[in-house]
Amino acid sequence: MAVASTTVNRDFLFRRLHTLAGVIPVGLFLIEHLFTNVTVTMGPSVYNAAVNTIQHIPFLHVVEFVFIFLPLLYHGVFGLYVAYTAGYNNRQFSWFRNQLFVWQRVTGVFTFVFIIYHLWTTRFSGQEPNFTFVHNLVSNNFNFIFILLGVIAATFHFSNGLWSFMVHWGITVGPRAQRISGVVMLALFVILAFVGVDALITFRVTA
Repeated sequence: MAVASTTVNRDFLFRRLHTLAGVIPVGLFLIEHLFTNVTVTMGPSVYNAAVNTIQHIPFLHVVEFVFIFLPLLYHGVFGLYVAYTAGYNNRQFSWFRNQLFVWQRVTGVFTFVFIIYHLWTTRFSGQEPNFTFVHNLVSNNFNFIFILLGVIAATFHFSNGLWSFMVHWGITVGPRAQRISGVVMLALFVILAFVGVDALITFRVTA
């Protein structure tokens, strides 16, 4: 009995850390990344200046490793476990919410694969992160479509995940609060997806 209780408590803690990592470091990084990229709509020089500012953050590699890569790795790997073991909850949630539940898992797996690919082709490419580099990257049709799908998947996963986070952490208690937060999160998804797609298209079409 004690062993079972310890296992349940440990699983509960891991799941809480998983949702927290997805919102605080990873989610905030996603928002920062999207709004840094959208500066390209004001011109390549503005984007290059924004990236240059980030590149000169003190101890950047340490900050990235501790506050981005480690939380991202934990959220992604544990998320694969959650996606494999989780199932429908028809008693607690409606058919619509269960469909979002499924898409949350699907987009989570796709986003994890996308992030690995994205890091490999950008952060670990050995090339200077500037407008010309990104423009050349997305000029390739495969890269453009894959990144486009990745942006949509990541923004949906974050927005819908934020709705679940507020439910599980007791922030939105009751059907009315959850309905309102659902509308807000839908709006957030549309805004973030638009920002990401707008930046991506601008990188591709700007010479």
